[in-house]
Amino acid sequence: MKRIFLFLATNIAIIVVLSIVLSILGPMLGLEPGSYGSLLLFAAVFGFGGAFISLLLSKTIAKHSVGAQVINQPNSEVERWLVNTVARQAKQAGVGMPEVAIYDSPEMNAFATGASRNNSLVAVSSGLLRHMEKQEVEAVLAHEISHVANGDMVTLTLIQGVVNTFVIFLARAIAGVINSALRGNNNQGGGLGGFAYYGIVIVLEIVFGILASIIVMWFSRQREYRADAGAARLEGSHAMIAALNRLKGNHESQLEGTMTAFGIAGKRSRAEWFMSHPPIEKRIAALREIA
Repeated sequence: MKRIFLFLATNIAIIVVLSIVLSILGPMLGLEPGSYGSLLLFAAVFGFGGAFISLLLSKTIAKHSVGAQVINQPNSEVERWLVNTVARQAKQAGVGMPEVAIYDSPEMNAFATGASRNNSLVAVSSGLLRHMEKQEVEAVLAHEISHVANGDMVTLTLIQGVVNTFVIFLARAIAGVINSALRGNNNQGGGLGGFAYYGIVIVLEIVFGILASIIVMWFSRQREYRADAGAARLEGSHAMIAALNRLKGNHESQLEGTMTAFGIAGKRSRAEWFMSHPPIEKRIAALREIA
């Protein structure tokens, strides 16, 4: 229920803010309503705007959605070890000290999020701490620190913004062409009704969204290889391989949104094209080549 409320509240806030921005930018740029220029502005504002607002709110949303408890003052040996390990790795990677958090979940997982290299959050699940050896947890933390050091959160946001823009623009442009064609071929000057027009837009957005997700997921898989390689540099290939082998018997990831993309383990899928993470066997093979 909490995740649904956060999802709805965030998206309503994004729509309101972006609608205000659009109403200001349109007249300033002198764009005529209904023109392709106006449509492209609409698509770009909602495509990039939604992605970047989500990025700016990513830490807050992540903490509340999974109930992550930030370690402000370590209260146990495990917490001290986690904070010290992340501090050491962040210094080695040349990034600012992230916030470190633990969230309650039976799955072995961890994720990184945040708006920049120097403003990030690294969170680990209680299941990961229970079921992994110390060296394996350190490798997982190094994987997440590598995501932060590589600037993956911002890069993925830019890519998501581009594909969002094209999906929104193409869906409405094609629906407009269909509407004009029907109006031109109808002696009574008709065309698509409001419901029919938006129905076509929704169908086209779903189709283009699926195609666009293939591009985004391909990039996401490449990021995982890079983060694995970064973890190997920080903690050694053998530690990262051991951590990945441990994940073979893991529960399916319960993370949502960008947290899924930046988790150590992703969701399962029958088709690799739609997976945010490469199969574990391929990740291990890539690490063995590095070793």
